[in-house]
Amino acid sequence: MKQVFDFLTALERNNNREWFNAHRDAYESARDKVLVITEILISEVRKIDPEIPLMDPKDALFRIYRDIRFSPDKRPYKTHFGSFISKGGFKSNRAGYYFHVQPGECYLGGGIWMPPKDVLKALRTAIYDHPEEMRAILEEPGFKKYFTDFDGEKLKKAPAGFPADFPHIDLLRTKSYAVGINLPDEKFLGNQVLEVSLEVFREVAKLNRFLNEALDQYL
Repeated sequence: MKQVFDFLTALERNNNREWFNAHRDAYESARDKVLVITEILISEVRKIDPEIPLMDPKDALFRIYRDIRFSPDKRPYKTHFGSFISKGGFKSNRAGYYFHVQPGECYLGGGIWMPPKDVLKALRTAIYDHPEEMRAILEEPGFKKYFTDFDGEKLKKAPAGFPADFPHIDLLRTKSYAVGINLPDEKFLGNQVLEVSLEVFREVAKLNRFLNEALDQYL
């Protein structure tokens, strides 16, 4: 993974098309390394989550090119590699497993990040109908070892269509049903990156199982 970190560190300092094109071989070499790791993770995740199909790792790896059309930040490239392993790949609305490599900001997680309105409504309805099941997942010791809460923004009030006095209203106010943990670079640079990733993903699988079953039933 060192070559991946070295490339991303250099890209952070030289985020322009001229430099990138001059170092395309280094980019492709780093990208290939992440693809190999993603392919292994897909194979291993399928053992803990039967929903994950046998898929091309290229369908899980996000593009490095940034969409700068409506952004004041005109840097053309992301300074990380990210893979999302799920049924349908990174474009899917299904719950999945996220692997993120970035010097100083390595991250593992999963779930569903910023789902569209219909998906979010289905997830909230499932949790409203089965709050104890979701609460049990979040309170399970293995899960709590890595995750303390859902990532992202939360509503200040109850979402439309749900009673404000619902005892588990905190579970409905989140806008994303995603969890994650930042890890030191050493966890990714050493030989333990696969072991560490799968240890975290085993816990993510508990949440994903609920979320994907909710989509099957309520969407």
